[in-house]
Amino acid sequence: MQNSFWQGKKVLVTGATGLVGSWLTKELLANGAKVTALTRDLSPHSEFVLTGLYKQTHIVRGGLESYETVERAISQSESSIIIHLAAQAIVSMAKRSPLLTFESNIRGTYHVLEAARIHADCVKAVVFASSDKAYGSAPTLPYREDMPLSGEQPYEVSKSCADLICQSYFKSYCLPVAVARCGNIYGGGDLNFSRIIPGTIRSLLLGQRPAIRSDGTFIRDYIYVKDAVKAYLALAESVYLGRCAGEAFNFSPEQPVSVVELVSLIQETMSNKHLKPIIENVAAGEIHSQYLDSGKAHKQLKWQSAFSLEEGLKETVAWYEEFLNYTGETAKAAVLR
Repeated sequence: MQNSFWQGKKVLVTGATGLVGSWLTKELLANGAKVTALTRDLSPHSEFVLTGLYKQTHIVRGGLESYETVERAISQSESSIIIHLAAQAIVSMAKRSPLLTFESNIRGTYHVLEAARIHADCVKAVVFASSDKAYGSAPTLPYREDMPLSGEQPYEVSKSCADLICQSYFKSYCLPVAVARCGNIYGGGDLNFSRIIPGTIRSLLLGQRPAIRSDGTFIRDYIYVKDAVKAYLALAESVYLGRCAGEAFNFSPEQPVSVVELVSLIQETMSNKHLKPIIENVAAGEIHSQYLDSGKAHKQLKWQSAFSLEEGLKETVAWYEEFLNYTGETAKAAVLR
């Protein structure tokens, strides 16, 4: 069902070629929006390329680290709404390369915000994709929006800092920006197999035992990409209409599970219970339990998760199976290697 709000709206999406960005762009185009994508490169196996989204968007090439590039993207597109998704989002890479992560996630964010401030005549809403990781470790769960941001590890800190910078731009310059804090987002199109869901699916497709880096007891929220897309769009619309600027919202299906439980659900979905997972227990520097309370989003944005974890996993597994059949042996080899 189309949302008439987006008809004709000019929207800049950073990170449009990523997991969330691809599905978000698809939804925006389906609702009549005019999308500009700021992207460093185009992966040939990304959902953004495979589904032809790149043909329906205006593409600005470049990285967030260049203020001139960000400012040019906003100026050329005359976007009234910016959805800032682009980030270095791999926790293990952040630990290995903190400078790269801080440059992308912190500098990149204040470049987007400053360029939006300069073009306040046309920019009416900015949504920043933060994370549950921004909260850091908390003595009580679930996380609620009024809890402090206290990241410690590089990725967590990058999100805590960028989140706070968004709040600063609202309080100091009345920039119409709001923050979305999602749990772990999953779905078809995620080709980063270091993540537990695509990694487990790939292992099972190869007939291999799935690997669990932790001891298996770590607890997380997992939100299906289609639910995350609806969350970002609901928040952007609300800010544009003069509500919710300066606020942060948690988005989660409120169905936290342990990693062992998650892998078991994937195996059940794929009718493959005989390959017992390998518990590597090598994860270091990760918070043991993280999950969110989404009551504020339910009340103020009327957002509800439409997919249970089981339903989301079913669609995700189907996507990978269809993708491998559709793209042929070359892509299949690239994905399964």
